[in-house]
Amino acid sequence: MLSVNYSLSCVTFDPKGKILQVEYAKEAVKQGSTSLGLKSNDFVVLVSLKKSPHDLASHQEKVFDIDDHMGIAIAGLTADARYLCKFMRSECLNYWYTHDSHHPTERLIGKIAKKAQIKTFHPAKRPFGVGLLVGSVDETGTHLFESCPSGNYYEYVAMAIGARSQSAKTYLEKNFEQFTTLSWQELVKHGLKALKASAQETELSEHNVSVGIVGKGLNFRLLNNDELRASIAEISDAMDVSE
Repeated sequence: MLSVNYSLSCVTFDPKGKILQVEYAKEAVKQGSTSLGLKSNDFVVLVSLKKSPHDLASHQEKVFDIDDHMGIAIAGLTADARYLCKFMRSECLNYWYTHDSHHPTERLIGKIAKKAQIKTFHPAKRPFGVGLLVGSVDETGTHLFESCPSGNYYEYVAMAIGARSQSAKTYLEKNFEQFTTLSWQELVKHGLKALKASAQETELSEHNVSVGIVGKGLNFRLLNNDELRASIAEISDAMDVSE
């Protein structure tokens, strides 16, 4: 009887109905550093834990700006993320040149999903090994989308991906109902607390945390070191008092 190695191809289902190359790509996302996002009616905040491959190396950036109205946080292979980031920036620039307005969020997410899905049924390609959290503001309001290596995408009020993200999800699930009317400063605090829940063995600092914010009337930007230091100190003090 002919033996088939189901893990070598993107075009072959295994007996359980799964495409193993896609499952491996999802596993790459699960092993990436924790990233999370949360939104209110007016703001979206992206928070990510940066890792350094070596004591002598700088931390790898995990939050990227796409356009004035959009940014992404990643978990998984950074090289794949840079490729998708470049594609998204190009699409936003072309849309602005053609229509003189920001690219609608869900339409761009659909393009990313199509690009990812094409990678899952071509024998000479592999799936993207990265998950994206896309935060943006457009004419329809604030949005937080998750894009998966399988080509699926979902919209959330709050979501966490990457290694040990379950603890962050648990925190977000307990508190998401109060996010609706919060300012971006309060959202940042909740995001840092959720990240702290996942990174219990890691001391958060301005060097290993990235926070991006975008909102109505507020272009996407990353918090600087002073802002990060103050926010981290504030949540640390609050958690010490609660204990």
